[in-house]
Amino acid sequence: MRESIRNMATIYHQVWIEASAQKVYETLASAEAIGRWWALHTSTITGDGVEILAHDPGERHDEVRMKVVAKVPGERVEWEVISHHPEQSPASAWTGTRILFELSDHPNPGGWRGIPEGDRKLAVLEFRHSGWAENSPFLGFCNFAWGAVLTMLKEACEAS
Repeated sequence: MRESIRNMATIYHQVWIEASAQKVYETLASAEAIGRWWALHTSTITGDGVEILAHDPGERHDEVRMKVVAKVPGERVEWEVISHHPEQSPASAWTGTRILFELSDHPNPGGWRGIPEGDRKLAVLEFRHSGWAENSPFLGFCNFAWGAVLTMLKEACEAS
């Protein structure tokens, strides 16, 4: 049984991306696009019309499966992790958690990365992976790993 919500933690990252929120959304909205910057993903549609994304995190780990909960163009992508994993896998702590990408466009505050104020908009990505047990032995590891994954997302969006 999952711990009460009072004992749950959330991984949080805010990422400024030199691209539009719509472009970042498009990089998150399909298995094919996700596979270009993170890991190869597959997408299946259940009999109920629910999209399930999946990827293989490597040897000794089961496939990670995520139900697509929401997709709002240019604004939001949300997944719920529905797969189960062996206790020794960091993904074991993911079951039942939610992964949220919220996007908005903001004017450049000026001087950031040498870009004059107002010249280009920035997408601000508010990333949350919620529902973690506070005492999870994998919370810190996964927080660090998400930082690396989100850096790959940022670089992919800014490169094209």
